Amino acid sequence: MQVKGKSAQVLLVSSLIVVVTVAFPLATYSQSSSDPEVQQLRELVLKLQSRIEQLEKNQLSRLQASDEPVPNAIQNAAPGKSDSVPAISADRPMLDFLKSTVLDFGLDGYYGYNFNYPIGRVNLLRAYDVSSNAFSLNQANIIIKNDADVAAGRRFGMRVDLQYGQATSTLQGNAGNEPRPDVYRPIFQAYGTYVVPLGNGVTVDVGKWASSLGLEGNYTKDQMNYSRSYWFNFLPFYHMGARANYKFNDKVGFNYWVTNGTQQTEPFNGFKDQMFGLNLMPKKTVNWTVNYYLGQEHPDVVFFNNGGAPPNSPTEQGIPFQPITNAPNGKLHIFDSYLTWQSTPKLTLAIEGDYVIQRLLAESAPAHTVGGALYARYQMTHKAAVAGRTEYLSDRGGLFSGTTQALKEATLTYEYKFAEGFLARTEWRRDFSNRPFFLTDQLGILSSHQNTATLGIVWWWGNKMGESW
Repeated sequence: MQVKGKSAQVLLVSSLIVVVTVAFPLATYSQSSSDPEVQQLRELVLKLQSRIEQLEKNQLSRLQASDEPVPNAIQNAAPGKSDSVPAISADRPMLDFLKSTVLDFGLDGYYGYNFNYPIGRVNLLRAYDVSSNAFSLNQANIIIKNDADVAAGRRFGMRVDLQYGQATSTLQGNAGNEPRPDVYRPIFQAYGTYVVPLGNGVTVDVGKWASSLGLEGNYTKDQMNYSRSYWFNFLPFYHMGARANYKFNDKVGFNYWVTNGTQQTEPFNGFKDQMFGLNLMPKKTVNWTVNYYLGQEHPDVVFFNNGGAPPNSPTEQGIPFQPITNAPNGKLHIFDSYLTWQSTPKLTLAIEGDYVIQRLLAESAPAHTVGGALYARYQMTHKAAVAGRTEYLSDRGGLFSGTTQALKEATLTYEYKFAEGFLARTEWRRDFSNRPFFLTDQLGILSSHQNTATLGIVWWWGNKMGESW
């Protein structure tokens, strides 16, 4: 209130200056400059100018001390303001933007060993730790974000995640799923945000974002284990489109997406997928997510990335394609739910369940994948923790693995955090199936299981170390 009062004083005195300045030339026109009235007017103008400069200095000091933006009127109105207003006031919008921008860096590498000694040193059914008997760069990340902050008067924001390494190829390596994956491969996320002033505020994102189908995520430091589950590998990694989130209160939130598809920055058909989700928090220690995703993941065109296109084929930025006659139109349905419970300050428990069904044509027999995973993590000390995971995936129709089989895995992980921003995880994992599937050291000879040992090391640094990316 005091600052506003001073603003009124500045405005009043400025108005007086205008009045007196207009009257002064008229007086000097009709009377000599030596006239006592003219001299009094001149002295009054000088006093008013001195007074307004002092008031602006005082107001500017208060605004800067309270970290409030400096009005243009204060910066530009006063005579002699170039000497009294610091140059930094003109740069304040840029400084405020940089202050609220988060810049993070991450580096994730590992050495893994597969006791099947597989030909090609390949760990089957792994999302990220795909190499055996090799020092590998899982991912290197650069994250730039400036979140919307309604309380600070900023309803818009943005985020860009750049990613390089083996995980990048896993995320966006399938040329059969979108026409030009190479163009977007390093861009894991890139979206803008606007909070619509409706009710409690509707948060709308437009662009490309990491999928929240499934419990696990992209960044290793935020997971319980080093390796990822079958379900992380099977469920979508990312989407391109628009999404909206509305929080009714602290316990209930609703999500809606409309996207090009699963793993499709550029679509290969005209269908727009949709997702409906609920985020529930019945207690402060319990988080429960329920999602339903409806998609159509069959292309209606064929792209010829390596030549061989028919003559006079249409092109998309230089890549020829050809329409598919009577293109498949079967739908994809994903029912996904997971719950996390912080049962004690040191013990975290989680459970995930999924049911996925897909048809090639609307009248085709469905292929479906069903199962789930159980997680537990115990923080033994400030630096040391242990975690376990077990999961089951019934792959009827080979949607995940390409073969009808029942898959299981069990993982035990030990974590040691050397410092904030630097941790190591050692892990033992066993994958097994009800049929021979995993590679061995003999060509054509498959095993029903594979055992792996892994040492993973993760570094991260940034404005908000320790917070989830």
